[in-house]
Amino acid sequence: MDLGIKGKRALVLASSRGLGLGIAVALAREGANVLLCGRSGEQLEANCKAINSEGHGRADWIWADLADEGFVETAKTAVKDKFGGLDILVNNTGGPTPGTTEEMTAQKLETYFLSMVARVITLTNALLPDMKAQGWGRILTVASSGVIEPIANLALSNTLRPALAGWSKTLASEVAHFGITTNLLLPGSILTARLDDLDGAAAKRTGKSVEEIRTDKEARIPVGRYGRVEEFAATAAFLCSQPASYITGSLIRCDGGAARSV
Repeated sequence: MDLGIKGKRALVLASSRGLGLGIAVALAREGANVLLCGRSGEQLEANCKAINSEGHGRADWIWADLADEGFVETAKTAVKDKFGGLDILVNNTGGPTPGTTEEMTAQKLETYFLSMVARVITLTNALLPDMKAQGWGRILTVASSGVIEPIANLALSNTLRPALAGWSKTLASEVAHFGITTNLLLPGSILTARLDDLDGAAAKRTGKSVEEIRTDKEARIPVGRYGRVEEFAATAAFLCSQPASYITGSLIRCDGGAARSV
């Protein structure tokens, strides 16, 4: 299928590794020009070199930290300077530390709210005018399956990620008539360094081995295994495509059927 995004300009947040990098690679392979963003300049530069060596879409990068007060201005300026504008925005952020509700403090809530919610919203608002003017845009926000089924020992994530679901759904109805789609994509257990960390934390909390934790989790996934980054990224790329122009205001799961809700 031709996704119709050759030459489109995309900004992918938190794309030095994991799901963000996977999405950037998938978009570039469809001919999009991608701007990678993260806190590891060495890794971002290596990622761009690998993407550019494939000869499809062009890749560039910026150092930017979602926790920094100047993040939005940094990203907005880079988009204008490097690409002259933007067609696709992939809002992706790192997750908070594991923990229970009793371990949530006001300081932790405020810190993670800024980097996981507030900066995503303000950056989107900063980039929307150009999308409206050109009559085309894709806003895809990566959240967590905890939005629909809270995950044990991830109280901060379970509390903050749903805010993005409400925001994304509201935004979708406000910008659809400009040719802009807005969707939320929820990963299940996808093989990334973040999942390794979470499985390690679960093993420590329960006294089980990491292998036992993974075996137990995979047994509860109908597909019977963890997902691959490439599978998740392919879903993301389609939602950013031209053929997906009638999908907006939606919450899409890529979890191997793990979530029990309808």
